[in-house]
Amino acid sequence: MAVKNNKFIKAVKYILLFGLAALLVYLAFRKVNWADFLLGLRQVRWFWIVLFCVVSVVALMIRTIRWKEMIVPFDDGISSIKVWDAINIGNMVSLVIPGGGEVLRCGYVSSKKFEMDKALGTMFCERLWDFISLLLLFIFLIVFNGGRIGNYLTEKIIGPAMSNTTLWVLLAAAVLLVAAFVVISYKLRDKYKLFGAVARSISRLWIGFGAFSKSRNKALIVISSFALWFMYVLMSYCILKAMPALDGLGLTDAAFFSFVGNIASVVPVPGGIGAYHYLVAAAVGLYGISWETGILFATLNHEIHALVILLVGIVSYIHFVSAGKAAADKPEPSDSSGL
Repeated sequence: MAVKNNKFIKAVKYILLFGLAALLVYLAFRKVNWADFLLGLRQVRWFWIVLFCVVSVVALMIRTIRWKEMIVPFDDGISSIKVWDAINIGNMVSLVIPGGGEVLRCGYVSSKKFEMDKALGTMFCERLWDFISLLLLFIFLIVFNGGRIGNYLTEKIIGPAMSNTTLWVLLAAAVLLVAAFVVISYKLRDKYKLFGAVARSISRLWIGFGAFSKSRNKALIVISSFALWFMYVLMSYCILKAMPALDGLGLTDAAFFSFVGNIASVVPVPGGIGAYHYLVAAAVGLYGISWETGILFATLNHEIHALVILLVGIVSYIHFVSAGKAAADKPEPSDSSGL
């Protein structure tokens, strides 16, 4: 009965998520003049789209280098291709299940010496560096594009968020509950097996989170983090150059759109569908550019990147399955002792 209930809850969750995505898509596209949208699509410079795809793959390679460097202190025998496959398969799953791919990729790289909890810790450490990079990008934008980003955050993000009291109450309650559970688990870890297991899991998670302090090449993590986010900005720049209607915009504007796009990715809908389109199109609109052009920019950015993620993920999954089958079919070493 419990299994059936869990399946029902998951089904309802995914239906609600897809429903939210559908609503956001409707809100983003309802004002589109499709004749203008299709005209803009016909004018796209496809060389820059191809370059966008290349930069997307380079970004995945840089993320692989960074995460492997965080894993090496715990498992120095892990291969780059294993980390690469784990990231790509996880990203592919996240297109459908928000956040599901993050847990899945940690499962792919975990082993007896590198437990799942530690793998999750390294993933959180990775996200911490993403947050630091995003914060530095925000500071850059405040200096070089302060007026637009200030207006955007006030009108589209901070204003609506601050007016939603229920959201903040629920968020605060969730944080307090998690904190209380952690404290109770440590207090009662020697008395109850369940709390003992939770406390050990949290400890391993914390060890993984400290991956940067254990790294033998900290400079590589720092440099790869900045390089990764430069690739994200470069991806937005490629789409700007692909659209004649946006010829007047440059790298700083691409950084602004990249920042907004990453903020939009926090919204828990499959693949960021809808939320990304609406928020990025609104950001483009701050330049006095039509909604159709903004939606086309967001659509090219989002859908082509999703296509790259899907194709690379399929290739990685095929390689992962093939490697697993080859390992399973490998004959056991023969016993030559004569016994």
